Amino acid sequence: MNIQYSVIIPSRGDRPNALRHALDCLHESAERAGLLPDGIEILVGFDGVRGERVRTASYITYFDFPKDHDFGNAIRHGLLKASKGKRILFHDDDNALLPEALSIYNSMPDVEMIIARIDVSRAFDKPYLPEHIPGRDIVRQCNIDPLCLCLSRDLVYDRCRGWQGSHYWQGKRYETDFLNIVRYYRRAKSIKIVDSVVGIYDAGRGMDKGGLNFRQARIEAKRP
Repeated sequence: MNIQYSVIIPSRGDRPNALRHALDCLHESAERAGLLPDGIEILVGFDGVRGERVRTASYITYFDFPKDHDFGNAIRHGLLKASKGKRILFHDDDNALLPEALSIYNSMPDVEMIIARIDVSRAFDKPYLPEHIPGRDIVRQCNIDPLCLCLSRDLVYDRCRGWQGSHYWQGKRYETDFLNIVRYYRRAKSIKIVDSVVGIYDAGRGMDKGGLNFRQARIEAKRP
């Protein structure tokens, strides 16, 4: 097996329709990039439940973790330990990768950290992240999400020791995504920032009754 990509997906386990959509989108992108069946692995980690195995394929593996109590940080780290791919993608069960995303990443095989754009219009009052503002670093709080990234395994797992939870950051639970990304950014030997849009944030919002987080619930409550 020559696994090029490991896709890390922590899942709450209560939004199977959104997860199915996420996996279908990943399948289409991998198929277009010529990565099936052995060039990609998708690792789904359920948070404290035996979640529904919504799609079966040789390249999808499900894990049932103990309750995380840390916004999936321990699950991300656990999935990284089980992964084998040369490059790492971080995903959520209610996000979606666009069909051309993996082909875009394939065009830059030697870049350790690719920062691409994602559509965040379903969640925020702006169309895309990251936003480019002259004089400001692109990696800043509220301007970047793990879905924006394609990272080398050597950077993430070998040099940065995986994905650190809030205990590592003195309990800063709401900032762990950003703090981990900053750590990768500072240690990357090569970085490429591209304008291509590779994913949709909150693509699965509302697909599953009761599967909303607090931010998504507020958005749905405002809908006419």
